[in-house]
Amino acid sequence: MLLAIDIGNTNITVGVFKFDHGRPMTTPARTWRLATDRSKTADEYGTKILDMFHYALLDASEVKGVAIANVVPILNRTFADMSAKYFRKEPYFVTADSQQLMPVLYNNPSEVGADRIANAIAASVFFGTPNIVIDFGTATTFDCVSKNGEYLGGVIAPGPAIAAESLSRRTAKLPLVEMVRPTKAIATTTIDSIQAGLYYGYIGLIREILKKVKKEISGTPYILATGGLASLIVPEIKEVKKVVDELTLEGIRILWEKSK
Repeated sequence: MLLAIDIGNTNITVGVFKFDHGRPMTTPARTWRLATDRSKTADEYGTKILDMFHYALLDASEVKGVAIANVVPILNRTFADMSAKYFRKEPYFVTADSQQLMPVLYNNPSEVGADRIANAIAASVFFGTPNIVIDFGTATTFDCVSKNGEYLGGVIAPGPAIAAESLSRRTAKLPLVEMVRPTKAIATTTIDSIQAGLYYGYIGLIREILKKVKKEISGTPYILATGGLASLIVPEIKEVKKVVDELTLEGIRILWEKSK
């Protein structure tokens, strides 16, 4: 098995890819989500992951590799130690510099988040080029790949949760709300008003950014989405062809396999 870990600012997604004839299968057999906690130790993360294996009836001794995409640098050492202690493996960390599959045209490639590289590569392998990946995470990111398979760069915008939290913190009477699909735009309660602003505001943001980036990509890009809020927002964005929930894990798996 391959243990793939996507460490985000808010959540950590853990996936297990079983092997078929010596190679990891293309989709994870099991996935779990944990809250990202910068204060937790390698032991705390390691025992938690072993517990998940136990309840899923998976044998941790069958893990042949550990691959990690991490955008929280302080957790690099924590997860390296966890991998060594609990799985006896030196982990492969995804970075723009550690991969040879895709030229990165960022001015400074090391600035590109590991999850963005994984998304771009998985999208290119499964759906071809050019493509655009919209990832609805803590930040909403757009990653653009040229028809020649080059990572062109993209867009980073605050995610809906950041916007909602900022609105609540900086105002005296506005509560923190969850983003949901409103029944109408003209709301008659404060909570409904905030939810309408978040929802329709982000639909407008996605549409406008897509319109701009499509003009800067040669050819007709395949547009797909991933991340926690993708299924909520994508039905309003007709340009998005598909939602792939575990796209980042699949990219991590591809990069690990090609690194061998």
